Amino acid sequence: MGYLTEFFGPDKPLRNIRPGDADEWRLFLIGKRLADNTVRRRCGAAKQFFRAAVRKGLVAANPFADLKAAVQGNPRREYFVSRALAEKVLDACPDAEWRLIFALCRYGGLRCPSEVLTLTWGDIHWDQGRFTVHSPKTEHHPGQESRQVPLFPELAPYLEQVFDAAEPGTEHVITRYRNTSQNLSTKLRRILRKAGLTPWPKLYQNLRTTRQTELTDRLPAHVVCAWLGNSQPVAMKHYLQVTDDHFKQAVQNPVQPVSAATCQDLPAEPGKENKPAIVASGQRVASVGSDTSKDMVGDTGLEPVTSCVSSRRSSQSELIAHGSDDYKNSRPRQTVNPNSPGNQRSVLVTAENAENGLRPLKKGLGLSLRSPRSLR
Repeated sequence: MGYLTEFFGPDKPLRNIRPGDADEWRLFLIGKRLADNTVRRRCGAAKQFFRAAVRKGLVAANPFADLKAAVQGNPRREYFVSRALAEKVLDACPDAEWRLIFALCRYGGLRCPSEVLTLTWGDIHWDQGRFTVHSPKTEHHPGQESRQVPLFPELAPYLEQVFDAAEPGTEHVITRYRNTSQNLSTKLRRILRKAGLTPWPKLYQNLRTTRQTELTDRLPAHVVCAWLGNSQPVAMKHYLQVTDDHFKQAVQNPVQPVSAATCQDLPAEPGKENKPAIVASGQRVASVGSDTSKDMVGDTGLEPVTSCVSSRRSSQSELIAHGSDDYKNSRPRQTVNPNSPGNQRSVLVTAENAENGLRPLKKGLGLSLRSPRSLR
């Protein structure tokens, strides 16, 4: 609440603060050259403070209620800390505990310093290949006070090294850097410069986002979120990144087009035979193993056809499409005068279909019959 008392003064009655005063306070924060998300967090804290004052009856309304407080993602501050960079940092760390601090953040995805400094040797379950992480940030959510994280192969050697050097009866994993006067961010910047690297925008958060992106590429998202202690919407908005490796994979592994041969190799549905798929320019491939009268656009274009039309039309259409003279010798067909006034729609009918009663049906529907040669 330091910024509130700095702007309003310590003697300002809460009930005398108006929404306009809240707007001026926000401009005061911007004038201090605070980052946009920092301003939003301060506004969120002020809203929470006055919301409690409203509930206690100290003020009638919350003057900060309309201030924007939701933290927004900032793509300019995203940074993927590759394994090559991580190895350079680990080589520049001054001792085993600092290597473990960095490894816990980069390979374990822990929040630093809160989750790193609360880790105890009793939380390490060597026989189960996992460890328990206590999270002060999420402990107020039911079931979110702790989580299980695997002992990743990249992390285990650094943990074992510190364990072997620990004095008997030591409780916490990190002992040398527990003093609150020590700023771990300042120390990490020094280590990065020693390694010849430029500090990335968000020192520890970028390590967590890197690990989440890395794990999500090969494991289900809900599993990774359970290990890192966040939700899938939060991960999508603030954690997952597009990396150079994603572009390389896209170039090296092009998407394979679907071919007619591939479709014909699919198994037929029970009780149905595989029917040849027609593949022509601008024509959709029919569903193999399904009723072609429902799934395929055939000779009649988009006009409706009856289910009793023989599947032999598929082979006839192929002969037509290739201009084959063999079509002349195909099964007998029956046609009517194409110049008939009502001849606006046509359909191929074989003698077999006519014998099955198709001709009366089509006559009743007002459909005229034309030689399939006119379809070429």
